[in-house]
Amino acid sequence: MSQKKQQMQVEQKVPENVAKKTVRDTKLREAVAKRRTERLAANKTRRAQWEKNAQAYEAEYKAADKSLVDNLRKAKTEGGFYVPAEAKLILVVRIRGINTLNPQVRQTLRLLKLRQLHNAAFVRVNKATIEMIRKVEPYVTYGYPSRAVIKNLIYKRGYAKVNGQRIPITNNNVIEQQLGKVGIHSIEDLIHEIVTVGPHFKEANRFLWAFKLRGPRGGFIAKRKSFINQGDWGNREDLINDLVKRMI
Repeated sequence: MSQKKQQMQVEQKVPENVAKKTVRDTKLREAVAKRRTERLAANKTRRAQWEKNAQAYEAEYKAADKSLVDNLRKAKTEGGFYVPAEAKLILVVRIRGINTLNPQVRQTLRLLKLRQLHNAAFVRVNKATIEMIRKVEPYVTYGYPSRAVIKNLIYKRGYAKVNGQRIPITNNNVIEQQLGKVGIHSIEDLIHEIVTVGPHFKEANRFLWAFKLRGPRGGFIAKRKSFINQGDWGNREDLINDLVKRMI
């Protein structure tokens, strides 16, 4: 009786299209899992390299500060003077609007990336940029930014210029995609390039959108007077850091 039942049972086969779909889906899942594993491993390696670079930069900054202090102490002990190296970077902040603005001044402000009130931008010190700043001096204030101010500006107010669009710098991937070809892969690499005015400063500075700052806490003193005449516009040298801290 049992043999008869077995003969009556119809052998069930998996349809060919279902079998092919199962094999295909299995291969796709394996490929996705493999790519994910490779991506996680690559990200881990990149993060380790970024951290290593950041530590190297920090050691370089500390060594430079120590060298400065040592040279100052040595000069004081010997009864002489120590003159630090001239600044290679200027931070320019626009403090006046567009009313009664000369077309040549407006064009120069655009070249400096200062299109709006309270915009700020980094400028490399050379003869051409000094002449440009002098042309628009009554409309801007400028000086030599400290390393801490540069870092705060990029971290807190930094935006990238990607295909003409203002993109927030939310992770290092944005930087690596645009500047990886010149060896800048992380935000610490970007800060180091700006601070040291390195060989790829032009690309790094072009990558950064002009910083949009707010009005300084406590306000300005007198925008129509120069800084040396108890006003606001003009060269502040190191005192630009105090103003920018009130504007971030």
